[in-house]
Amino acid sequence: MSTPIRAILSFIIYGLFAVSPAWLSAAEPPFPVTEAQRQTLPDEQILDGVVEAVNKSTVSAQTAGRVEEIMVDVNDFVPQGAPIVRIRNIEQRAGLEQAQAALREAQARFIEADAEYKRIRGVYEKQLVSKAQMDSATAALNAAKARLEAAQAGVAQAKESLGYTTINAPYSGIVLERHVELGETVQPGKPLMTGFSLDELRVIVNVPQRLIGPVRQYSQARVLPPNGGPGIPAEKLTFFPYADPQSNVFKVRVYLPPKTEGFYPGMFVKTAFRVGEDQRLTVPRAALAQRGEVSAVYVIKDGRVNLRQVRPGRVEGDQIEIL
Repeated sequence: MSTPIRAILSFIIYGLFAVSPAWLSAAEPPFPVTEAQRQTLPDEQILDGVVEAVNKSTVSAQTAGRVEEIMVDVNDFVPQGAPIVRIRNIEQRAGLEQAQAALREAQARFIEADAEYKRIRGVYEKQLVSKAQMDSATAALNAAKARLEAAQAGVAQAKESLGYTTINAPYSGIVLERHVELGETVQPGKPLMTGFSLDELRVIVNVPQRLIGPVRQYSQARVLPPNGGPGIPAEKLTFFPYADPQSNVFKVRVYLPPKTEGFYPGMFVKTAFRVGEDQRLTVPRAALAQRGEVSAVYVIKDGRVNLRQVRPGRVEGDQIEIL
C-alpha cells in the first residue's frame, strides 16, 4: 500500500454494483470512500497472567459454641450480609439477659442517687447541711453514674457476643471452602468458611526485567478476553517494588473495572502492556470485509475497484489496524 488507498464500505459497494455498474465513467464514485490513515498507536507487549479475586478471605468464629446451623456450602453464591453459619446461643443470650438486669438495677440506683443529690444541694444552698454531706451526695451520684455507664457497656458487649453467634457474609461472593461441620464445637479463631468476590478482579502478571521500565513509565494495559474482542482497559496498575531473585521478573497487578463479566479467578489470560508508540496504518472497521477466514478491503486504484486481502491487527475504537 505505497500509494494512498481508499477503503470502501463493502456492503454499500455490493448494492451499488447491482444497480449501477456504470459508475466508473463518473468523475467521483457514487458511494462513500475514505483514505487509509497512519495513526500513532500504542506499541504493546503481550504477556500471560492469571486472574485472582481482590477480596478473598476466611471467616472465623468470634465466640465459643456448638455449630447449630450451616446455611451455605461450597460453590454457593452468597449475598453480602446473608447468614452463613449459626452457633448455639443459649449461653450468650443468658449473658445478655443478665447484663440487662444489671442495667435496670444501675438505672434505679442512679435515679435514687440523683434525687438525693438534688435534695441535699437544695438544703445546702440554704446552709442547712454541712459541706461534708454535700460532698458525700456528690460522690454517691458520681459512683451511681459510673455503675450505670458500666452496665450500659456490659449490655453492649453482651449484644455483640450474641451477634457473634450468627456469622454473616462480609461481601457478596462464592463459597470456596467449608472448614466446619454441623454439631462441631468451635472456639474463637476457628476458621468457618473461605470465599471470594467476583465484583473486583485483577490479573497477576510476571513482567520481565527488560520491560519493567517502559511498563512503569506508561502504566497502561488492556486485558484481552479469552473469547476474543477488544481488550478491557485496566482500572489501575500496581507494581511490586522488588524482583524475584531467581527469575528476575516483577509482579504487576492489573485491576479490571468493577463487575467485569467473563473473567473468573484462576483463569489464564493475556494482558497487553503499553511500552511505547508507533505509526500504524488503519481503516474503518466497517470497511473490513470478512469472507470465511479471509479478511479484505475494497480499494480504488487507477479508477478500478479491487478486493485486496489484508491482515487485520488491533482494534482502536472504530478503526482497525492493517498489518
